[in-house]
Amino acid sequence: MKETSHYNAVLNPTVAAAASYLQKQFSEARPFRHVVIENFFEASFCQRLCAEFPAFDTRAALNENGEIGGKATQEKIQKLGASFRLLDEVVQSRSFRELIGEITGVPDLQYDPHYFGGGTHENRHGQDLDPHVDFNFHPITRQHRRLNLIVYLNPEWQDEWGGSLQLHKDPYLDPSQDEIVTLTPLMNRCVIFETTESSWHGFARINLPPEKQPISRKSFALYYYTDTRPADETAEEHSTVYVERHMPARFQTGLTLSEADLQELRTLLARRDQHMRRLYGNIQRLYGETNQLRQQLSRISPQGGDVKIENVPVDQAQQLIQQLRLRIRELEQSTSWRITAPLRAIKRMFLGS
Repeated sequence: MKETSHYNAVLNPTVAAAASYLQKQFSEARPFRHVVIENFFEASFCQRLCAEFPAFDTRAALNENGEIGGKATQEKIQKLGASFRLLDEVVQSRSFRELIGEITGVPDLQYDPHYFGGGTHENRHGQDLDPHVDFNFHPITRQHRRLNLIVYLNPEWQDEWGGSLQLHKDPYLDPSQDEIVTLTPLMNRCVIFETTESSWHGFARINLPPEKQPISRKSFALYYYTDTRPADETAEEHSTVYVERHMPARFQTGLTLSEADLQELRTLLARRDQHMRRLYGNIQRLYGETNQLRQQLSRISPQGGDVKIENVPVDQAQQLIQQLRLRIRELEQSTSWRITAPLRAIKRMFLGS
């Protein structure tokens, strides 16, 4: 009874009533399966979430390079106020999970009590999110990541400001060939989409008019998992995979660079340099692990029975070495590697370095 009353206090009843229609929308959507649900929460409850939304905290805004960025995330939503505690109770309930499973066709959805990567998200002026596919295994439970559920909490937003969610067919393609669906992050709009090896998504840099810069892009994000996954949808474990944005179309032969153009080039190059430093660091680490295994293999002297290295059979160690080599090759074949030469030429030409 308690679960039902909480469920009814949070979710707009029209959502459950439209489940069959929403399932059809989800299954037929392009560029990959997703659905947009307007007025997802009860209006008064959504307003309470906005009122309790946490203030921007620089301690929660560290990016992947350990620097303070324009995005703050709060994963411990139970500590944010009564409305967020109630929301947490509802999204983990069987009734809610079964409804989302009915809409998406993904059964046996599991709630993530850690809200790993989820919770409240706030993005400020100047922040963007490169197209990416998400990590595919939960780092603690080892479950398969299956769905993203995002509810936006912005009373006003325009696509011209950037920050609108973009779903991509393939961001490696030139934008003229890519299929991109743009979804404006407006108040109480819910977007649910599958997380697969091709569910590319992100948003363009937020560029608010001066009078709007005090506002920010706010949302609540929740990810659902399953214990198993169809074999044809399962890939080797990976972290979030980003694709840097293409050079803007206006950069053509004969263009006279403005100060804004030069700053955009500097930003693009800086992001690629950061990405390449991370990739080089990963490769160095993987080479180190490979060499350690190789050295251990070289010291093996069979003593009868199964030969082991620190309780790891030789054949398994050789498999680990092969896996490490494959991961190194994957990193070396990334977008950053392929675009290094022309970008560094541009950097030398325009930035004098």
